[in-house]
Amino acid sequence: MRALVCTKSGEFAYEERERPSMKDGHAIIQIKRIGICGTDLHAFEGTQPFFEYPRILGHEVAGDLVEFDNAPGFHIGERVTFIPYFSCGTCIACRSGLPNCCSCIKVCGVHVNGGFVEYLSVPSASLVHSEGLNYDELSLVEPLAIGAHGVRRAGVKEGEFVLVVGAGPIGLGIAEFARIAGGRVIVMDISQKRLQFCEHVLQVQHTINPLQTDAVEQLKNITGGDMPTVVIDATGNLKAINSAFSYMAHGARYVLVGLQKAEISVSHPEFHKREATLMSSRNATREDFEQVIACLKKGLVKPTTFITHRVQFEEVKTHFKSWLKPEAGVIKATVELND
Repeated sequence: MRALVCTKSGEFAYEERERPSMKDGHAIIQIKRIGICGTDLHAFEGTQPFFEYPRILGHEVAGDLVEFDNAPGFHIGERVTFIPYFSCGTCIACRSGLPNCCSCIKVCGVHVNGGFVEYLSVPSASLVHSEGLNYDELSLVEPLAIGAHGVRRAGVKEGEFVLVVGAGPIGLGIAEFARIAGGRVIVMDISQKRLQFCEHVLQVQHTINPLQTDAVEQLKNITGGDMPTVVIDATGNLKAINSAFSYMAHGARYVLVGLQKAEISVSHPEFHKREATLMSSRNATREDFEQVIACLKKGLVKPTTFITHRVQFEEVKTHFKSWLKPEAGVIKATVELND
């Protein structure tokens, strides 16, 4: 079968690999769609933590179930996705119902080879029913689940101001699920095109470009001087993460969904006097996947509007590097194969 391998930072190579054989407790998916996410882009450019080369990228996957063992309720030929965070089931996090932050987690496409292949073997326990969603919608469930999990970590309440920093695919998902939770959403980004997308497509009422305005003053104006009680970072950018500490209301919760290699810094007195809460949000759980699918089925979120670029599997190597450039205007790129 064909596979696309990130051989080292900045380089891809197509290779022929053996199609996976059946193993106990596993399933084989014929891949139909692969979404490109920030993790893939960062791995390609060499800025992704927890990463080693060579690696087959890709974890936002939709396809057809072609073989399986021990997957009650599933059937051959069914359209599926899967939860790409493979946990041990025995560590303190897993025993506490937090497999998304398992102490020895293996994330597909990061710690183990991922979905840039024609056929992929995954643990049967990770399979997720499509519930009637098409391949495009199904491939977007995972990044939306990341956003839904971050909103759940924040405990967003009806009517409170939620600042989402970063309007990439993860940030857009956070904005959508913050809205569904009843939050009054503010989106911040340095890309005016992405902010316009938020305004026109997602109907976000408040957007801020910190390169064009005093972000603190604008936040005060929007919130009546209170500042947001929830701040969620979806950039993974060190400057953006550090700056956002100054955007918090007293008593606010700050959730880091974006991931940064370097050390963050904060003024302890400013943080302390707010009695602020700082949290990380890692991956997502089956509960988040189920919430996303339910919301998609109800039409509360329309993720295919995020897709701005679409290529065939054979074209990924040619186009991938260009998706790193802001001028490309990529919100979500999707790869098609085996159609």
